[in-house]
Amino acid sequence: MAEKLYDVAVLGGGPGGCTAALYAARAGLRTVVLEQLSAGGQMADTPLIENYPGFPEGVGGFELGQLMQQGAERAGAEFRLSQVLSASLAGPVKRIETDGGPVSARCVVLATGATPRPLGLDGEAELRGRGVSYCAACDGMLYRGKTTVVVGGGNTAVGDALHLAKLCAKVYLVHRRDALRAPAVYQKALAEAGVEIVWNARPAALLRDETGKLTGLRVADVHTGATRDLLADGVFAAIGRLPDNALFRDQLDCDEAGYARADETTCTSLPGVFAVGDVRTKAVRQVVTATADGAAAIHFAQEYLARQGSEADEQ
Repeated sequence: MAEKLYDVAVLGGGPGGCTAALYAARAGLRTVVLEQLSAGGQMADTPLIENYPGFPEGVGGFELGQLMQQGAERAGAEFRLSQVLSASLAGPVKRIETDGGPVSARCVVLATGATPRPLGLDGEAELRGRGVSYCAACDGMLYRGKTTVVVGGGNTAVGDALHLAKLCAKVYLVHRRDALRAPAVYQKALAEAGVEIVWNARPAALLRDETGKLTGLRVADVHTGATRDLLADGVFAAIGRLPDNALFRDQLDCDEAGYARADETTCTSLPGVFAVGDVRTKAVRQVVTATADGAAAIHFAQEYLARQGSEADEQ
């Protein structure tokens, strides 16, 4: 039996991938989604999402991921629980090797996401979504009127601290140096917002009570080793992200941080390959921007496939 050739293969079943699959299937394109774990990607690990339109009371990340998958499947997209082992993305037919066998497609949508850099502290994984967060815009509302700690010194960390300062009673910003990497103007903004900067400090331990609930962050002076306990209800890590594109990074034009260079068209440097969501260069990485990317990718994928068809007819 000849191997099935898909019009679109989507690598990753997060919000961008599910949206791309929905739009592709509704356009009548033969579509497959390759997801290693479950629909929703990192979103599935978020207990409550309160900033996605249409859910005034919020929605669980896992539940939202399942709903997105069901919508794409109803439109005709095929979902496979598969781990991608390698991908050859050049040429008119893209070839993907998975632990469930090879997949061939005329277009590929990269929706593999990015992983937040962890703090590297004991108990961090267990407390993720339960006191430890990596997205202030996503989870900040959970800490209204409470005390939070942001770890980092770049633009993201400062932006998170300023965002939280509008919601929280107290915000600490922990930075390992004596000056912010973010522009100097932000230091004034932080002072005006009442954010307390803890200079020359690194996170040393997550503090918990007898029930296992997070109670704060212990920080250590990078010079003396002296420790200080910051009592807090939430800790936000803002020390960068790692794009999950190691399998095909050397085939694409990527920026210095490793993100695939793709503008609002989601078109990458390879014809017929599109990058959506957190894996591409972009200013805002949210569920809603990932879904927008997914819709845009299929618009331009249809244009690409139409051109390919016209070129084949002319030959």
